[in-house]
Amino acid sequence: MFSTLGNTHQAFAATVDAAIPQSSLFDVISARAKKLAAEEYIAPKNIELDALNNIDYQDYRSIRFKKDKSVWKDESLYEVQLFHPGFLYKTPVTINTVDGDSKRNRLPFSTNFYHYDSTAAPLKDEIDKSVANMQLGHAGFRLHYPLNTNEYKDEVMVFQGASYFRVVGPNQVYGLSARGLAIDTAEASGEEFPMFKEFWLVKPKPQQTNIVMFALLDSPSVSGAYRFDIDPSTNTAVKVDMQIFARKDVKKLGVAPLTSMFYHGENSTKFFDDYRPEVHDSDGLLTQSQDNKWIWRPLNNPAQLSVTSFSYNNPKGFGLAQRDRDFNNYFDTEAHYHDRPSLWIEPEGEWGNGRVELVEIPTDTETNDNIVSYWVPEKPFKAGDSLKLSYKMTTFNAQLNQHEKARVVRTRIGSAALPGEDNPPPKSHRQFTVDFSGPELNQLSEKLNVIADIQLTTGEVSDVTVQKLPDTFGWRVAFKIAPQDGKPVDMRLSLKLRDKEISEVWSYVWYPNDIK
Repeated sequence: MFSTLGNTHQAFAATVDAAIPQSSLFDVISARAKKLAAEEYIAPKNIELDALNNIDYQDYRSIRFKKDKSVWKDESLYEVQLFHPGFLYKTPVTINTVDGDSKRNRLPFSTNFYHYDSTAAPLKDEIDKSVANMQLGHAGFRLHYPLNTNEYKDEVMVFQGASYFRVVGPNQVYGLSARGLAIDTAEASGEEFPMFKEFWLVKPKPQQTNIVMFALLDSPSVSGAYRFDIDPSTNTAVKVDMQIFARKDVKKLGVAPLTSMFYHGENSTKFFDDYRPEVHDSDGLLTQSQDNKWIWRPLNNPAQLSVTSFSYNNPKGFGLAQRDRDFNNYFDTEAHYHDRPSLWIEPEGEWGNGRVELVEIPTDTETNDNIVSYWVPEKPFKAGDSLKLSYKMTTFNAQLNQHEKARVVRTRIGSAALPGEDNPPPKSHRQFTVDFSGPELNQLSEKLNVIADIQLTTGEVSDVTVQKLPDTFGWRVAFKIAPQDGKPVDMRLSLKLRDKEISEVWSYVWYPNDIK
C-alpha cells in the first residue's frame, strides 16, 4: 500500500478549463497532490471582508441560496446548491463543474445566487462594493436528489468545512459527519485538519442515478486526491478512492474518519438536567473482523478523554451507528435524533494490520462533536510516503443486512448496592444489565443453558445471571463489577450456547473515577 515519493512529478500543467478526459482526472489531481507534497506548505488565504468575517450565527442563517440558481437545475436528477462564505467558513474553496470530457467551468461567486434576509440584508451591498467579491469563492456545496419522492429533490450529501462531509439515506436527517482524513487526533501536540481546497463535480446524464466528483486535499502534513462515486437507493452508498502523499512525518494517520456526538444516553451515570431521556447522533461503534467477529462498543460521554483501540488485520468494516431509533427514547421533535443515519465503512482490497480507534471527548453540550473513529495503519506514514486506498461508505438505520448475530439493544448501569443495604459497596462498584436481541436468539427456550462469557482486564465480576425477557425483548445478562485500585475495567461479553458464540461481543470500559 505504501510507496516512496520519488523525484518531483512534472508540473500540473492542466488548468481548470483545459479538456481532460474524466477517466484521467483522478490521476491528474493525484499528480498535483504529489507535487504539492514535495513543496513547502502554503496556507490558503482567508476572506478579507470584515462584513463577512464578523457576522454571527443568526446572520449566516439568514443567507439562503436561491433554488432557481441551482447548478444543473432541471437538467439531471442531481442539482447543486452553494454555501455562502463567512461566519465560521472563512477559507473559501474552488468548485468546478465537468461536462463529460469537455472544458471545466469554475463556479464564480455572486450575490445574485443568494437571498439576504433579516439582519443579513445589508451584506449584499457591502459585498457588491468590494472589488474582491468575485474572488470570494464558496464555503462548500450540497447535492440534491429525489431521495424520498419524485416530486422533490432532497439534500443527500453536503461538503462544508475542512474535509468534512455528511450523507443521508432515505428518511434520514443529517447527523454524524465523515471526513477525508484525520491527522493526530487526540494527540498532545494537537490535531491537524486537512482541507478539501478544490472540487470537480461531473455533470450526470439526465437520468443517471449516481454522480462522480473529485477533490484535492491539502494540509501542512499531507496532500491528496479523492474520488467520490455517490449512489443513493435503498441506502446511500459512497465509493471513495484516495491517494495521499506525506509532506512530513505524521504521528497518527486516521483513515476514513467518522465524527459524531454523544451527550447522554441509557448508559450515562451522571445526571443531565434535560427533559429528553437521550441525546446523541450515534450510540455505538460497530466493527467486523476478517473472521466475521462482530464487536459493539456503546458510546459514552466520559469525565476525561478516552481513547480505545481494536486491533485488526484486514478488517471487513467499522462504523458509528444510531441503533436506538425509538422516538420515545428521545422525545425531541426538532432534532429527530431517532432518524439520524448510521455509517458503515467497508475497506476494499487489503488494508493490512492496524487498528480501529475510538476517541470519546467530555462535553457539556450537544453542540460539540465529541466522538471520532477511524482506521490507523500499523505502518507509520513518513515524509515522502504515499498511500492509496479505497473503501465503500454506506448509510443504514439500526442494523446491517450482513450482521446476522444477536445484537446488543440496551446497556444500563446503576449502583451495585442493594436497596436498604446497611453497608453498601463504594459508588465505583456498579450493576450492569446488557440486553441482547435477534430473531434466532429470541426463539430460544428459556430452559436452554445460555451462558454469559465475560472477560475483564482487571477487577472482579460477580452475581452473573442470564435470563430470557418477556415476549420478544430478547435476553438479559446482569452482573456486578468491582474495580481494583481505581483502574479502568475493560470488559467483553458475549452469549454462548454449547460453546458456540451466538451474539456479537459487547465491549465496554468502566472508569471508576466517572462516579464522584
